[in-house]
Amino acid sequence: MRKLLVLALVGLAAQLVDGALGMAYGLTSSTLLLFAGVAPAAASASVHLAEIGTTLAAGVSHWRFGNVDWKVVGRIALPGALGAFAGATFLSSISTESAAPWMAAILFTLGAYLLVRFSRPLRANRAAGRLRSRFLAPLGLVAGFVDATGGGGWGPVATPALLVSGRMEPRKVIGSVDTSEFVVAGAASLGFLIGLGSEGFLLPTVAALLVGGLIAAPIAAWLVRIVPAQVLGAVIGGVIVLTNARTLLRAGELGGPVPALVYAALGAGWLVAVVLAVRALRRARRARATVDAALAPAPGAPAVPASAVPAASAVPAAPAVPAAPEAATPLDEPGESRRLAAAVES
Repeated sequence: MRKLLVLALVGLAAQLVDGALGMAYGLTSSTLLLFAGVAPAAASASVHLAEIGTTLAAGVSHWRFGNVDWKVVGRIALPGALGAFAGATFLSSISTESAAPWMAAILFTLGAYLLVRFSRPLRANRAAGRLRSRFLAPLGLVAGFVDATGGGGWGPVATPALLVSGRMEPRKVIGSVDTSEFVVAGAASLGFLIGLGSEGFLLPTVAALLVGGLIAAPIAAWLVRIVPAQVLGAVIGGVIVLTNARTLLRAGELGGPVPALVYAALGAGWLVAVVLAVRALRRARRARATVDAALAPAPGAPAVPASAVPAASAVPAAPAVPAAPEAATPLDEPGESRRLAAAVES
């Protein structure tokens, strides 16, 4: 019972992170399961089976809020499913001793990516046109394979690539990626079922992760309003990096002062990333406050009667005032703030 409660807390923590960042449910839960001693294939299989329920709930929610581009879902979900099935088959075919360093290396790389990603603002180039299959299909294939072999990675691989392309609204990027992950999780679970059999799934673990995730879903919706995603992403990235570095150091049989030096270097990098994330968050908030102040009417300013306004033909047209920005999504806040600051300065 104590172990199931711990696993439920793991699912709760993973869903809180995923709800605040739009990614990292698999990364967080797989990392914590590996740290608890669960075999790599069993950890990934259990996480993906639990994700079928959590991603279904997330997909329905995004659909109801109009955050899903079904054309993108159709073009990325099928290649993602093929990649996830192949990754699950590959991970099931190698030994636990070989799988642990492989999985830890993938998680370590993705954790380092989160550190870099959230320590600086995201520069999104707004491009015209729609995303094509020749871009979405390879992206889905790679993201699905990484997701199954690493126990997570669909969101960290697919979401930033779609955001940087600049051809989708951030809310639709997150909604489409989360919705398509339901298909990816199902394909990965099928691959693990064929490769490991039903005994490869730790059903109590799956149930505990699912219960924890469902409990955390409404809390995550509240948390995203309170905790800055910029800082949370850097913090979680550091946890993933340090946790999986432990597995890699053991696999490399590195002793003496080497582990201490590695942990010290990683800890220093983590601290720098968090400081940079806080600075980026402050710049974003200052830019937003500048825009709000520029758009707010002067206090006590008298209303100008319509008769006092000169005809349009008598004076040149004034430049349009930028519209008030919509609430930025957690992943888009830095990029939006840079563009808003540039608009105010111009």
